[in-house]
Amino acid sequence: MLLLLIMLPLNACGDQRVLEDLGLIQTVSYDLLPSGQLDISVSIPQADPETTSQREVLSASANSSKEAKMMMSRKTGMLLVSGQIRNVLFGESLARSGLKGHLDALIRDPSISSQIKISVVDGNAGELLRDNYAQHPRTGRYIDMLLEKESQGQTIPKVTLFNFQRDYFDEGVDPIAPLIRRQDSSYVTTNGIALFRDDKHVARIEPKDSLVFAFLKGKFREGEISIDLTAPGESKEIVMFSSITSSRKIKVSQGTDGAKKIKIEVNITGSVLEYLGDLRLSNERERKLLEHRVSQYIHERADAIIGLMKENKLDNLGIGRYVRNRVGFKQWQKMKWREEIPKLQVESSIHVKIKDYGKFR
Repeated sequence: MLLLLIMLPLNACGDQRVLEDLGLIQTVSYDLLPSGQLDISVSIPQADPETTSQREVLSASANSSKEAKMMMSRKTGMLLVSGQIRNVLFGESLARSGLKGHLDALIRDPSISSQIKISVVDGNAGELLRDNYAQHPRTGRYIDMLLEKESQGQTIPKVTLFNFQRDYFDEGVDPIAPLIRRQDSSYVTTNGIALFRDDKHVARIEPKDSLVFAFLKGKFREGEISIDLTAPGESKEIVMFSSITSSRKIKVSQGTDGAKKIKIEVNITGSVLEYLGDLRLSNERERKLLEHRVSQYIHERADAIIGLMKENKLDNLGIGRYVRNRVGFKQWQKMKWREEIPKLQVESSIHVKIKDYGKFR
C-alpha cells in the first residue's frame, strides 16, 4: 500500500511543462520555394526579461510543416508548442498552387484551434514575418491586432481556419481570405481580398472595393466607406459614410436560355460625416439626389465584382447555396455548378439611405 501511494503522485508529474521553457508559437508563415519545398517561419514571443529582443524568429526549409518544426526545434533551447498560434500567413505563390494539404495538417493537429486566422500575403510571407517594424517590436501581435481591427470595420473579412474549411467543403460557396502586404519595411497594411476557387487563390478584390464586396457577401453593422463621385470636368465631390448597416437578399428564378436568374438586393443605411460637394444635405431633394448617386456608384462596382467572379468561375458570394435550395438536392447533384457560373444572369439592386448628416446646420 505504501508503494502504491508513492507511485500515484509520480504518475501525475509525467507531463509537466515549465512556462519559461516553452516556445509558444504565435504566428506561422508558409512560402513555396522554386525547388517545391516549403519555407516556413515562426514568431515566438520572448518571456525572458534578460533578453534584448521581444521575440525569436525561426525558419526552416522542408517538405512538410511537421518536418520544418522538427528542424526548427533543433535551433532553440525551448520546447516548441503550437497551442498559442493566432495567425497563419500563406505566401501568394503557395496560395495560388493550393492550400489543401497545408490546411489539412493544421486541422489534424489537436493542439491548434480552429479559430486561428488565415491570411494571404501579397508577396513573400516569410519576409513579412521576419522583418522588424520599429514601432511594433512584436510583429506577430502587430499582425493579429491589425487583422482584428480591420475586420471589425469590414475592410477585410475575418477568416478563420474553420471558416475557410467550411466554405472549401461546401459546393455552394468558394473560400476567401484577407490580403496583407509589407509596406517599405515600415509597417504592414491590408491589401484587399483573395478569392479562391476551391483551395487555389485565382483572383483578388482591390482595397477600394472591399466594402462593396462585403455588401454583396451578407449583412453587417458598423462599417465605413469613402466614395469619390467626382465626374470628369466637374468640381470635386467626395462623401464619407460611417456607421453603415447593410442587409442582403438573394432571389433565384428561371431566366432565358435555361440559365438561372439571380437578383441580389442590398439595402444600406449610413451617416454622412464628411461631404465635399455642392449639394445641401439639409435639403431633402438634394439629399435624395446624393443617395441616388451613391447607389449608382456602388451598383457599378458591384457589377464589376460579379463580372470578375463569372469570368473566373468563382462563387465567393455563396449564390450556389440559394440555387441548391431552389432546385433541390437531386437536381443540384446533376448540375455542374462551376460551369454554370459564367451563364448566370446576375442583377444587383442597391438602395442607399442617409439616416443623418451630422450636427451641421
